[in-house]
Amino acid sequence: MDLYQLGKIPWEETQLIYHSLALLGQEALCLVSPDSPYVCVGYHQDVDQEVDLGFCRDKNIPVFRREVGGGAVFLDGNQLFFQLILKRDNPIVPKRIDTFYKKFLQPVIDVHQRIGIPAEYKPVNDLVVGHRKISGTGAGEIGDCVVFVGNLIIDFDYDTMARVLNIPEEKFRDKVKSSIEENLTTIRRELREGYADRWNENMLNDMMAEEFGRLIGPMTAGRKDALLVKKMETLQETMMHDDWLHQKGKRVDGRIVKIKSGLELVHKIHKAKGGLIRAEFFVEDGHYIDVSISGDFFCFPKNAVNRLGREIESSPVDNMPGIIRRFYSETNCELPGIDIDDLVRVFTPS
Repeated sequence: MDLYQLGKIPWEETQLIYHSLALLGQEALCLVSPDSPYVCVGYHQDVDQEVDLGFCRDKNIPVFRREVGGGAVFLDGNQLFFQLILKRDNPIVPKRIDTFYKKFLQPVIDVHQRIGIPAEYKPVNDLVVGHRKISGTGAGEIGDCVVFVGNLIIDFDYDTMARVLNIPEEKFRDKVKSSIEENLTTIRRELREGYADRWNENMLNDMMAEEFGRLIGPMTAGRKDALLVKKMETLQETMMHDDWLHQKGKRVDGRIVKIKSGLELVHKIHKAKGGLIRAEFFVEDGHYIDVSISGDFFCFPKNAVNRLGREIESSPVDNMPGIIRRFYSETNCELPGIDIDDLVRVFTPS
């Protein structure tokens, strides 16, 4: 297997290299980092809905659609990427995706632990320190290969991450930023400024190569030969084109921001006959948390909506339709022009 330990390279090459290797059917481990920032959206996302494209244009931040799922992320040189490309029929590749993540996240865990960070695996694909995520990872099939991608996060620009997302309201944007800060940590944050600087990019990548080598076997230095360069150039013509970026992915009614595995921040707006209903809430491990309901509707008595919020708070998402029906049947609440289906719609996360 080849090892491409390329360090800082043009941002587009950090994406094109693993896509190209996979389409060529070449197994490899790439350790790279972008020399300038960009935004990367998941294969199934609608970029116009997910990303504030106007802001990105104004700030000269490119936007790229990868062929691996997951959410929109802000990437820069403070993140060191690992990209593992394996043929699907390689016997070391587990059949189940949860087993796959657990197996191939182990080298990343080991590197964190070697530098003094007690990182642990959390299903399905998170690496956490306490309750905070410390590495973003994803896997997908490209050509005849399985690609596993992720990062070592030396530092993170929380402000820009919150700003590049297409957020409907500033208040919600502030909530997104604070949630990301609370739930995403970094090597520098965990080790503090002085100690973190002991581990430079080359040292960390060397450790990554060592730990992955223990799992997948010996690797030889890879080079960008004529075949790989040609494939990257051909792929660039497709993947850097607006038609690829703006293909319509999954759209949702509202805004859902995945903070980490098992935790999403949801903003929903629904226009009912009786007025606009706005709901904000977290979904944590399948339960509603921190529920807020507002809008320009009428409610009698006026505090009944607060009671509904308390009823929904901490309840399982699957129980939500029943909770709302019970709320209507057991209270004297009147919401003119708003029926059960309207409330079910605004509290359906996806």
